[in-house]
Amino acid sequence: MTARLLMIEDDQRLAGMVKEYLSSNSMQVTHAATATEGLALLKRETFDLLLLDLMLPDGDGLELCGQVRRQSSLPIIMLTARGDPMDRVVGLELGADDYLPKPFEPRELLARIRAVLRRPHYANAEQRQVLQFGQLEIDIDARIARVRGTEISMTSHQFELLKTLAQHAGRVLSREQLLDLVKGETLESFDRSIDVHIARIRAAIEDDPKHPRRIITVRGVGYVFAAAQE
Repeated sequence: MTARLLMIEDDQRLAGMVKEYLSSNSMQVTHAATATEGLALLKRETFDLLLLDLMLPDGDGLELCGQVRRQSSLPIIMLTARGDPMDRVVGLELGADDYLPKPFEPRELLARIRAVLRRPHYANAEQRQVLQFGQLEIDIDARIARVRGTEISMTSHQFELLKTLAQHAGRVLSREQLLDLVKGETLESFDRSIDVHIARIRAAIEDDPKHPRRIITVRGVGYVFAAAQE
């Protein structure tokens, strides 16, 4: 299957060379010359890997790397002419998967791309467990929830509750059933405070938490996650 790559690089000559070479090796490359253009493409399209220049005309590549990593697990290979080793350290700590200094041989870049894409975490990208309910996305593998593409802040307990409710969408679950279904969490974390956690989850995912349409209270019983909304 052809890998889809996004290259954010302001050097048009280099981008053209890389695109031509990778295209001849069964890879589809989309080029963006600025950080703004690259971010827009990431929101509209799906890619298998990001080639990211660190020196961009409208932003710092390290900041962009961190921003992308906070929103997704998309593999990132950094490209830069800057010789400071600290750039590599910072970039890798921000979540980049590899680093290639300029100038580089296209064959080496191809080898690094293939190596990253072969990693088990990415080789099974199509099998990632992601639950989608309208504007709400629950990435079970990454343990991240997003609303309209923006990651929402919640504790591990709250994510576990949201995931469990979503996995049993349409089924009314009592508090006891939720405690039983939530795996790997101490019961003390939820005993007496499960309603507080639900309230905080609603505040994060509902348009109107006071009149929830996603996590519904069934009085005297428990809660139900509504998969469909009117």
